[in-house]
Amino acid sequence: MTDALAQIANLPGVEDAVADARSAVDRLLGHRILRRRSAEVSTESALRGARASAVLEGASVTLEDLRTTENPTDPVVQGALRVSAELGTLTETWRQAPRQVLARLHVLAAADAVDTADLGRPRTDDQQVKDVLGLGDPPSAAEVAARLDALSGLLTQPTKAPALVVAAIVHGELLTLRPFGWGDGIIARAAQRITLVARGLDPKSLVAPEVGHAELAGDYAEALRAYASGTSEGVAQWVAHCSAAVAAAARDSQAICEAFMRG
Repeated sequence: MTDALAQIANLPGVEDAVADARSAVDRLLGHRILRRRSAEVSTESALRGARASAVLEGASVTLEDLRTTENPTDPVVQGALRVSAELGTLTETWRQAPRQVLARLHVLAAADAVDTADLGRPRTDDQQVKDVLGLGDPPSAAEVAARLDALSGLLTQPTKAPALVVAAIVHGELLTLRPFGWGDGIIARAAQRITLVARGLDPKSLVAPEVGHAELAGDYAEALRAYASGTSEGVAQWVAHCSAAVAAAARDSQAICEAFMRG
């Protein structure tokens, strides 16, 4: 059986980008404060990730807002917070039934924004699609169904590809497909993060790739459009972008550790 994800890992430039990100994560995981305060770092990372994902989805919110506002009114912010809070409970299911997790993520992300009957269900062709990144017309519902099946198949088959590559493809596919029409960016970024946890790169969920994507927001949509082109160069560009985002996020979590060290 062809290992399609491993083939992507061998594209020019991907190996170096993945190695740089892996080194940044490894440096973080070696921080001495994680021996006793890893749960606190993970909690802070989750909050920062939720805020970054909400901003990338068009919300205007600061970390201070999230720390001081008990019940934010923006449905994007509410959805991002709910998704971030529940990610840790979905890891095992993600390994076995990714479609089930995607449906759950949509329920969490869109509970305040779409009709109850549409929660967790892939969109139809007559449903409006929120296009935050200016990607243009989305794929048809039929194409979405076929590609979600293909993605689920890839995720439940063995691969020699690094976790970073698998996570990038998950993120790229979901954002390209926009399978639900609302909250797709929040879902795609959460799926990237849960893939990194489930595949052992970041088992304690200390790194918030959403933060890295927000830091590199100027390149985010361009890299995604490159991925959507379907060319090997475009896919490699996207994986490199995702790897850079993870490296930036690892540095952010390193800064969290340093702040805890200073008290």
